Amino acid sequence: MASSSMSLSEDLTCAICCDLFREPVMLGCMHHFCRPCITTYWRGIRGPAVCPQCRREFPKKQFQTNYLVAGLVEKVRACSSDESVRNLQKQIKDSLDSQNLQKEHLLTMIHKDEEQMKTLRKVGAELKERVRCDFQALHHFLQVEEAAMLDQLRRDQMELEHSLERHLEALHTAVRELEQTMGSVQIATSNVENMAPVKLPELNSRTHVPAIKGPSIEGFKSKYVAPLQYTLWRKMFKNLKPGPFPLTFDENTVHPSLQLSQDRTQVVETEAMLPYKPNPKRFVQCVNVLGAQGFHTGRHYWEVGVGTKPKWDIGVALETVNRQARVKLCPSNGYWTLRLRNNTEYSAGTQPWTAVRVTSRPLRIGVFLDCDEHIVSFYNADDMSLLYSFSSGPRGKAFPFFSTCLSEPGQQAQPIHVLHYQRMGV
Repeated sequence: MASSSMSLSEDLTCAICCDLFREPVMLGCMHHFCRPCITTYWRGIRGPAVCPQCRREFPKKQFQTNYLVAGLVEKVRACSSDESVRNLQKQIKDSLDSQNLQKEHLLTMIHKDEEQMKTLRKVGAELKERVRCDFQALHHFLQVEEAAMLDQLRRDQMELEHSLERHLEALHTAVRELEQTMGSVQIATSNVENMAPVKLPELNSRTHVPAIKGPSIEGFKSKYVAPLQYTLWRKMFKNLKPGPFPLTFDENTVHPSLQLSQDRTQVVETEAMLPYKPNPKRFVQCVNVLGAQGFHTGRHYWEVGVGTKPKWDIGVALETVNRQARVKLCPSNGYWTLRLRNNTEYSAGTQPWTAVRVTSRPLRIGVFLDCDEHIVSFYNADDMSLLYSFSSGPRGKAFPFFSTCLSEPGQQAQPIHVLHYQRMGV
């Protein structure tokens, strides 16, 4: 019994005054002290407030009254029987154990949040650097184009000025020659009046003046008063990394119920199966087709025209997917896809499906594949708003994936296009 009383007293003893708590208060680190003891202790130290036991620092000298411990202390003081002491000891022990568990849980959550904060800051710094590099590339392109265009403008202006200077000089020369001729005529006329024999100078009815060579001012102006931003936007296609990739469909993988256009940029469902050659690459259970171009490194982007087609599946598939079986389009089976059903129901190919909220119906879907970061993202290519992103993408060679889906009875089959953009200069 003496041992139990000693343990109880230790649990309710202030570490500063070594006596039962008086007005017990709790610090942020969960340690308890008497209110007068901790107040006096903090008053006697310099610098930030610290816990006398664990030495944890606090930004402010704050504590919280623990009415539960205060009540237990009062009960201990009032109790005289051994049974009461044992009951109180159990209550106190259970209470302290509960508080310790709560403390451990809170500390675990704090540690987890601190680690997430570190990760967030690291990811944020990496993303900022990536954004900065992408914009620096665009800025460099624009600066080079601006300098080149201003230099060309300067040279065109100088050429036109030189042409005008030569023309002005020719005009001045012609005026001087004409004045000389007119002076000779006047002298001859005077001699005629004096009945003196004279020889009149030859008069040219037109003085020859060379024409201006090179562009006119209007032509010079028209060259630079142009849709400059649009012209540069077209040239920027050469600098997009990644730029829209000119995909084509792989005729060796296309399901026999699908027909490819001659240039292999369009696929549409047919009413009857077409003749086909057996090929282990060919899809035979579902109306699927892969892109002819596969990727295993780098970043790639392509766009797919879906128009108002009521249902489709678009995304990325591993080279190793089973072409002979009907399987769910999900990452565990080697597919990362976005799908449309019933005209308005968009969802990502997870297990189970993840509904995707779309504010405006996209007529073009942009697909981004980062092989090194293992990311597959889908965009509304009409405004480049993000629709969905897989953070655990394919590991291994992957191909663009397409499924027209089977049309409903009475519906006219609509095609899917892979979009090409001409990379042209000025």
